Amino acid sequence: MQLDESIFKAYDIRGKYPGQINEDLVYKIGRAYSTFLSKENPQKKLNIVISSDMRLSSPCLKESLIKGIIDSGFNVIDIGLATTPTFYFAVAFYGYDGGLQVSASHNPKEYNGLKIVRKKSFPISGEGGIYEIRDIVKNESFINVSSTKGEIIKKEGVLEAEVKEESKGINLEKIKPFRIAIDAANSMGAVDIKEIFKSLPCEVIEMNFELDGTFPVHEADPLKEENMKFVQDKVLKDKADLGISIDGDGDRYFFVDEKGETVPQSILRGLMAQIAIKENPGSTVCYDIRPGKITKDMIEEVGGKAVVTKVGHSLIKEKMIELDAVFGGESSGHFFYKFDFGTFEAPTTLIRKFLVYISEQNKPLSEIIKPYKKYFHSGEINTEVEDKEGKMKEIAERYSNGKISYLDGVTIEYPDYWFIVRPSNTESLLRFIIESTSKEKMEEKRDEIINIIKSN
Repeated sequence: MQLDESIFKAYDIRGKYPGQINEDLVYKIGRAYSTFLSKENPQKKLNIVISSDMRLSSPCLKESLIKGIIDSGFNVIDIGLATTPTFYFAVAFYGYDGGLQVSASHNPKEYNGLKIVRKKSFPISGEGGIYEIRDIVKNESFINVSSTKGEIIKKEGVLEAEVKEESKGINLEKIKPFRIAIDAANSMGAVDIKEIFKSLPCEVIEMNFELDGTFPVHEADPLKEENMKFVQDKVLKDKADLGISIDGDGDRYFFVDEKGETVPQSILRGLMAQIAIKENPGSTVCYDIRPGKITKDMIEEVGGKAVVTKVGHSLIKEKMIELDAVFGGESSGHFFYKFDFGTFEAPTTLIRKFLVYISEQNKPLSEIIKPYKKYFHSGEINTEVEDKEGKMKEIAERYSNGKISYLDGVTIEYPDYWFIVRPSNTESLLRFIIESTSKEKMEEKRDEIINIIKSN
């Protein structure tokens, strides 16, 4: 099989099975990852965590991955079936040397892939090592890091330890007996939710909790409105206090209020940021550059330092670690916490702190978030564009009297509206989002800029 280099992306490795990614390739990636780590840790026999999601191709890919690592001479710590946050926790909390999770996150059933970390679950991004691993695979420049094969060690009880550790300092007695509709999309989030709610007084209305790699009801991507409709309808039908929808590997969460409306991510991360800052006065919070000005307002309102980052869970975590940030949020539903042992997504902490917060407010969720609905947002609009760089340059020139940032694509700010145009990493698409202080201005400028993007 010829290597399709496009599967090595900025944040992970992902492609269609078996055409782009298969057992033979994953074995080589296991060898390449071991080679990559051995350069940083010469003469050491490292312990590498491996886990997988419930996709149909995950068991055979995981088996090949393990073989690649033990053949290279490293030990494998097999934690079994796990969400990506549990995988991160295992690597960081137990002090292992790195790890790989077999998962394609929210992608459709024909996909699979790998998320890769160093010790403390420090993310390996494209420039941070994924492209180097790609080149080792391409050149087959593997090295055996030991004269003897590694061992496979089974590790049990990781999820239970995760929930216990990540709940420390949270006053669970404050949580009210909410009715909560939760849609796991037949994916890994169901496993975490059962453990997270085991000791809470809430009634969970389970939706699509059976693990099924064919995704029989809907795609496991809550970023798409059509997938959120299931939990929105259930909240209204069952008169629930709130709803939650989770992505395929359990590292992205979306919330719905009692009226069946999705809580904007910019407000949700703002609320969670305020909680984190009150616990750590004057601390730093990181979030991605996609418009959500309310997040910055809310961080600064309680004396925190707001830092904007590039889009991408790996890139946000890298920046958080660099700046010693206590919390981070991405518009796609990732929420990151800093622990003594690492910085990564922590649904246990997110859900439990959120439930304590809304219990203390003593009013419906819709009323809690209503004061923060100050700005009008277009949502992400994707347009096929061949010359992405040329089009972004044209837009920057057309709006050169605004405040311009080139941190990730091009962001342009005016007093009453602000927008970002950024290229897709993998497709001939430009991604555009605009936000404004008024609905009329947002719609006017949205249409104006889309026309520019579509023009030849």
